[in-house]
Amino acid sequence: MRTTTFVAPALAAALAATALGGPPAPASPAAPATVEQSCAERTLGELSVAQRVGQLFVAGVDADDPTSSQLARITDYHLGGVILTGGSDAGVQTTRQVSDAARARASTSNGIGLWVSADQEGGYVQHLEGPGFATIPTALEQGGLDQDTLRSRARTWGGQLREAGVNLNLAPVLDTVPEELGRGNKPIGYYYRQYGYTPEAVAGAATAFQRGMSAAGVQPTGKHFPGLGRVRENTDTSGEVLDEVTTRQDPYLHPFQVAVDNGIPLIMASTARYTLIDPANLAAFSPTVLRGMLRDDLGFTGVIISDDLGNAAAVQDIPVGERATRFLGAGGTVVLTVDSATVPRMFHEVILRARADPEFRAVVDEAALAVLRAKDRIGLLPHCP
Repeated sequence: MRTTTFVAPALAAALAATALGGPPAPASPAAPATVEQSCAERTLGELSVAQRVGQLFVAGVDADDPTSSQLARITDYHLGGVILTGGSDAGVQTTRQVSDAARARASTSNGIGLWVSADQEGGYVQHLEGPGFATIPTALEQGGLDQDTLRSRARTWGGQLREAGVNLNLAPVLDTVPEELGRGNKPIGYYYRQYGYTPEAVAGAATAFQRGMSAAGVQPTGKHFPGLGRVRENTDTSGEVLDEVTTRQDPYLHPFQVAVDNGIPLIMASTARYTLIDPANLAAFSPTVLRGMLRDDLGFTGVIISDDLGNAAAVQDIPVGERATRFLGAGGTVVLTVDSATVPRMFHEVILRARADPEFRAVVDEAALAVLRAKDRIGLLPHCP
């Protein structure tokens, strides 16, 4: 189910008239803003193209001690968000200082709030620890709890993230690992990142985690579409990760469908290759996966964020800038790169493509609007009730 974005006449005029990198042209007095315009649409109309492009990036900053270059890129490229990298055991108060420092650099984004994200799944993938942060069990252990208990605990964990200034959690994992594969699945099963060994078990526990995070005011992210549970290698460390099992109507997609039905705001796209779906493209660069499956088949209308496109071994054969344009062109929304040094090249490639290609420019605007709608849900847009 594909939804059509409404753009009021005043906004459409502003979008068409905006010069790349410059402020948007004022709307014609004959086409005033209408009541149909959402806060996100009004905000989009106030942004230059550079500001819109910036909202499509989440880049790494060190969780303990961000460098001046990492922080400067937030300002220079109008970044929509950051991910706290490297792990930290310094606790909530130190993390809050880092989060605040990052937010202070978002001064060129027209007042739009910054996503501050972390990988806070639990177990081996709990990147924020120390005083004020509970020790979160592995997802497999979480899956053994009853759903009410898990939802309550996830709300507590989410509250700790909020106190630390984190408003976006790159969890829950929606991948299902078959029990017979188990730890032979290097990205998920080896670290017990799955909530169970069946799609139904994963869907139930992940939904409880999702609801708990949302109740705490932290936006959850389901990952890694269309699933990493049946591969053997890890896309972070291996150059070609193949899934030769998953099909377009696969039962292992069930947890993703349930997450979508429960209103999850972000879903992360895998960088594995799914030979029975689109053998020519990694999932993150596949219109079949992103538009055909996630948008049309599952009916997802939120933000599609990439898995890491900076340091991951799976994308190293692709030129840096092309990673961003291919992802957005395939239907993605937000480029995640743990290495902020890749942002300048990616950002400029997107700007150049938007200048040369009106259709791609429309893709950028649609993606920026999706980001703004997601941010509006947690109060990150200025001047909105």
